[in-house]
Amino acid sequence: MWVFEEMVDGRKLTEIINTEHENVKYLPGHKLPANVLAVPDLVEAVNGADILVFVIPHQFIGKVCDTIKDKIKKDALGLSLIKGVDEGPNGLKLISDVIQEKLGITMSVLMGANIANENVVAVGAGFCDGLGFGDNTKAAVIRLGLMEMIAFARIFCTAGPVSSATFLESCGVADLITTCYGGRNRRVAEAFAKTGKSIEELEKEMLNGQKLQGPATAAEVHQILSHKNMVDKFPLFNAVYQICYQGHPVNDFISCLQNHPEHM
Repeated sequence: MWVFEEMVDGRKLTEIINTEHENVKYLPGHKLPANVLAVPDLVEAVNGADILVFVIPHQFIGKVCDTIKDKIKKDALGLSLIKGVDEGPNGLKLISDVIQEKLGITMSVLMGANIANENVVAVGAGFCDGLGFGDNTKAAVIRLGLMEMIAFARIFCTAGPVSSATFLESCGVADLITTCYGGRNRRVAEAFAKTGKSIEELEKEMLNGQKLQGPATAAEVHQILSHKNMVDKFPLFNAVYQICYQGHPVNDFISCLQNHPEHM
């Protein structure tokens, strides 16, 4: 298992995992099998592997693939557990397609309902919780978020036609609901609305310095929409971006959504 090396309480994280069989920083409280070996060198970790399992934030996939290209077995199989999509000059690409193109290996994907660190809508749900709105308002926000997700995919996905039925699968609406009621995006966004502290401050306090991916994804999405002059057609995505990065008052979150094609 490749582990990005860092110091935790004066010890190397790989050393802690290999002696205590627990990733105390990123997966505390869960024992790992004794045969799982943490390796700080990416090329060493993939050397001779028959199956490569990709479980990293989607922003880093390009760099990882570039590092291991020509260092892996030609008949290796890849399995992606990565959420999110890649922003390219011709639109959006599936992460599995990015890996397949960069490495030339056969790819499969494992997906289902779990907490998605990249979900922008969960930040909006957290704003609702922090502002003290009820379940009806939060449910309406989640629904608007689902509508914008479907519209966004239909406009920007270049792999083929996008069916709304896809979003009713476990990896769609169930994943969205899970993320909007749990997870770090909702939790930190709630604290953001309640405390008035910056995202950066809350990352240090609540995430042990890890970066919150929801706002970062909102910035990526905003850039994509700006290129096509479509920002106004996605008021929920835009509101999350404006509040996180432009200093827009979080108290105006709901009023920003009144411009939605189907408002609340």
